[in-house]
Order: sequence, then structure tokens, then C-alpha cells
Amino acid sequence: MNALAGKVALITGASSGIGRATAVLFAQHGAALVLTGRRQKELNALLAELSALGARAAALAGDVADEAHARAAVRLAVENFGGLDIAVNNAGTLGEPQPTPDVPLEAWRRTLDTNLTGAFLGAKHQLPAMLRRGGGSVIFTSSFVGYRVGLPNMAAYAASKAGLIGLTQALAGEFGGRGIRVNALLPGGTDTPMGRAAADSAEARAWVEGLHALKRLARPEEIAQSALFLASDASSFTTGAALLADGGASISRS
Repeated sequence: MNALAGKVALITGASSGIGRATAVLFAQHGAALVLTGRRQKELNALLAELSALGARAAALAGDVADEAHARAAVRLAVENFGGLDIAVNNAGTLGEPQPTPDVPLEAWRRTLDTNLTGAFLGAKHQLPAMLRRGGGSVIFTSSFVGYRVGLPNMAAYAASKAGLIGLTQALAGEFGGRGIRVNALLPGGTDTPMGRAAADSAEARAWVEGLHALKRLARPEEIAQSALFLASDASSFTTGAALLADGGASISRS
């Protein structure tokens, strides 16, 4: 239960869903944590839960699309815990699902700013801190949407999540020789607040469940287990990967 003992991890989008589950799991495995998200109240509640587990954690509310926030989150890790070993760039938004000809340019930009530019800004400041530690693991939360599955009315979301895979591969090649692994985690449909917003009726949820070979949605804790694999030495020879944790959605035709 100590796969991350002595490690310092930064998790964005930690106030709910996959990010929150990942924070709890990483704490259970010995990591010190820096947590970011937009909502201070939810971050405070998570800090209290982690404190009860005996974990060391700090939080910073802000917008991942703000470079000053990305810089400050890394500084918090260095000042509070001595450095940074792991980053889970998980913050994301569904955007405004609608037919592509109707998508306002500003809505397109907001989705890409959060999902893709926010991840880039995070990595931009996380990588130098990891180099000072001699290596590390960077993880981007991408999606099966835009990689193996195309869904209507989700152009901005799909493009941003597909872009994360290209970013993953570029950084893996650039920093692999310097001890930093970079991977993308591609969840399938997951029972999170964002997932419930996307499938906001019993009929819509059943349709999404049916896309998966397992005929159900993931629990956030299941996706967190895949993040733990990528963060830990269990994946020491894995870099540049797009790791599907999609319940078989990418192969299901039934």
C-alpha cells in the first residue's frame, strides 16, 4: 500500500470525480499531495478527508488555463514538500455540446483552453521541477472520445482530448532520456458529475452504458487505479502511451 511513498504528486481538477478519487488513492499509497480545482469549498472538504487519513496535502484554487496558477501550484509543491515527482493533469470540461456549425468560437476556445492549453501550461512548469528531482511521471487525462470513438456534437471536447495524446507523445520523446515518463490516460464513460451532466436522463445513461463492452460506467475509483499504475514504478517502462481504461468502448460493437 505504499507504491508512492516519498513521492510528491500534483493533481488538477481534484475537487470531484476522477481527480478526487485519484487524490484519495494516492494518499493511501503514501504520496504528499498538491491539489487544485476551481472550488475552494470542495478542496477544503477533500483536505479534511486526507488529513483524517494521515496524508500531507495542500490545495490551491484557480483556473488551469491561467499560467500564473500553474506556476503557483508547482511552487506550492516545492515549498511545502520539497519538490515534485508526479503530475496528473486531470482538469477538464465537457464544453457546450451542440452541432458543430452552431459552436461559437468563444465556446470552442474555452474548451480547448481548459482541456488542452491548461494541460500544456501545467506540464510547462511541472517538467523543470521534475528534472530537478532527477525524473518523474506526467499524466494527462484524455478520453476515448476523439481517439477511438466519435460522438456527435462534441467537436471541441474531442479535439482537445485528441490533442492531449499528441502532447503526450511529443513530451515523452523530448524528456524520456532525462528520466521523465509522460502518458495519457483515456477513461471511458465514468460516473462523475461531468459524466452525469453529459448523460442527464435514464435513457441517455443507458445509451452511454451500452457503448461499453462491460455495459456499465466506470466508478472514479477504477480510473484512479489506472492513474496509480502510470504514476508508480509499476509502469517504469511505459511512456508515450495512450492507456485505455474504457470498459471496452473502443472495441464494442454489440
